[in-house]
This record gives sequence, structure tokens and C-alpha cells, in this order.
Amino acid sequence: MKNFSTWILVMFMVMFWILRIIVAISAQFNWDIAGMVPLNQQMEIILLFVVLICLILVVKRKLVGGLIYLLAYGIYFGVDVANNIQTIVEAIEGADVGIYINLFMSIVGIILPIAVLLDLIADKNRKNHPKDKKTDWFYTNEQFDRQLDERADKNNYRTL
Repeated sequence: MKNFSTWILVMFMVMFWILRIIVAISAQFNWDIAGMVPLNQQMEIILLFVVLICLILVVKRKLVGGLIYLLAYGIYFGVDVANNIQTIVEAIEGADVGIYINLFMSIVGIILPIAVLLDLIADKNRKNHPKDKKTDWFYTNEQFDRQLDERADKNNYRTL
């Protein structure tokens, strides 16, 4: 993890994961935290463990971690986004604030895995074609190549 974007995305992954833990615990104890509720309590707990494994894979720069992360959150939050938008559109006198908060969290839950996957894909290209500023200036510039002429020492010394 050499890039700043990767560090930022991993920090957001951890913060969102901790937020989902708090939401799962608050639903278990019937606490109201700004109207945030898990969509499915059992699936939320399973998803927390899956995301923990995906987090480790993303830190190790494995593309499969980003794919599983996108697939799991896409399935879990994608249905909620569609349902909440439909509820907001059909609401006659306005929807509850909790619906808007859950919609926002679901949208974040979809955007974050997409950003992680795009960062992993971009990093695969960087691994295939690395650029090192410390050495590339020497090897890519032909003006620094040593030109040999007839006076150049070829190191063909005779030993007696």
C-alpha cells in the first residue's frame, strides 16, 4: 500500500465497517441511533465477517477482495437503495428522516466498494508498469548513455 488513495480508502472501509458494527449492536439492544437500522440482522452479522476478510485482502492488494466486497455490499445495499428511493417517490407528505439516513448509508455502501475496486484495478496497472523516479531518469534518458570511442578503455589487460 504505497499510494495515498489506497490508505484513504482502507480507512473509509474500516470506519464504515465500525459504523455497521455499531448499527448491528444498536439494533440488538433496541437503541435508536439516528434512525439507522440494519436491513437484515443475521445477514448484517455475516456481512461484517465477510467484509473483515475482504479488508485484509484489499490491504494485501488482491483483486478478489475488492470483487467480493463489491458483490457483498452491492447485493446487500442495492436492494435497499431501490426500495428507499421508491418509498421516497411514493410518499405523499414526505418521508421519515430515518429513510433518508438509511438511503445515504446504502449509497455510501455501494460507492465505497466501487471506489476500492477501481483503485485495485488501477494499482494492477501500476504493478505491471512501475515507475520509479529514483532510477527511471537515468535509464530512460539516452543523453546520459556512455558513448564509447576508439580511446575507450576496454579492460583487456594482459596478465603476465
